[in-house]
Formats: sequence, C-alpha cells, structure tokens
Amino acid sequence: MTDVVSVEQQLHEGVSAASPSLSSLNGPDPLTAAVVKGRIKVADEVVEKVAALAALEIPGVADLGGDFERGFENIRDRIGLGSKRANQGVNAHIQDRQVAVDITIVIEYGHVVMEVANEVKTNVARSVSRMLGMRVVEVNVTVDDVRLPGDAPRGEDGEDGFSADA
Repeated sequence: MTDVVSVEQQLHEGVSAASPSLSSLNGPDPLTAAVVKGRIKVADEVVEKVAALAALEIPGVADLGGDFERGFENIRDRIGLGSKRANQGVNAHIQDRQVAVDITIVIEYGHVVMEVANEVKTNVARSVSRMLGMRVVEVNVTVDDVRLPGDAPRGEDGEDGFSADA
C-alpha cells in the first residue's frame, strides 16, 4: 500500500515517471495512464475497414458492396484511378463509443445465405469490439447478390458487361 501512495505523491509532486522507483515496474503504470489527459478518436473509416476484413474472413462471402458500388469500382480500376476501396459496401456510425455497422455482401453460390449472413454479423461484431474496444449495438447485413459458378470475380471480364478491350 505504501508503494501506491508514494507513486501518487511522486506524480502529484511532478516527479518524472521515469524515476528509478517507477522504471523497475514492467509495462505502463496504470496510475500514470489515468493522469494523462486527452481524447482518442477513431474515424468511421477505421471501423469500416475492420468490419470489411471481418466479413471477408467468412467462407461464402464473395465480395462486398452492392451492384452500383462494385460497378463503380470496376470502372475506377479500368481507367486507372486506383483499386478497390478496403471499406467498399460498409458504413459505420460511431456515437458515444457505440458502433452501428451496415454491410452489403455478395454470397458465393452453394452457401446457405442466412448462415453466411449470420456468421458475417457475428464476426463483424466480435472483431470491431475486440480490435477497437467499442460496443457494437447493431450489425445490419444486406445480401445483394449471389456469385454463380463461372462468374468472373470483380475486376475481370463478364461481371458488369464491360470487356477488358473496351
């Protein structure tokens, strides 16, 4: 108990946290962390990228985004404006350390749509909560399409009616 009191006294008296009595502790001092002021802001785009990667981890998820988003990204890719955005098809809303996520996915044919959608919902909530330390209040999954066998993956001939020669 006397160590805690002496550490608090040192912190209040302005003694550096790097003093010998504190440097012997392993890891950051919880009392020092509590004294440091400031804010941590996580951008919506960070949540969206984490959610997108979590969704793509699920077997049966072929792509993210609706028809319009996938078509737009295909055109951007063809004219050289960059490749697919990492958070395509994902929208996140953060308020008071609580997150709501809307995600649009494409399912591979042969997978049970409701099972894949539920796994996406669960994995997105788990990953966002674990990685960002925020409470996920809802994850809304929209299944926009089914990728059929033989359909070209996004960015190749055949998906949007454009050919590579156009």
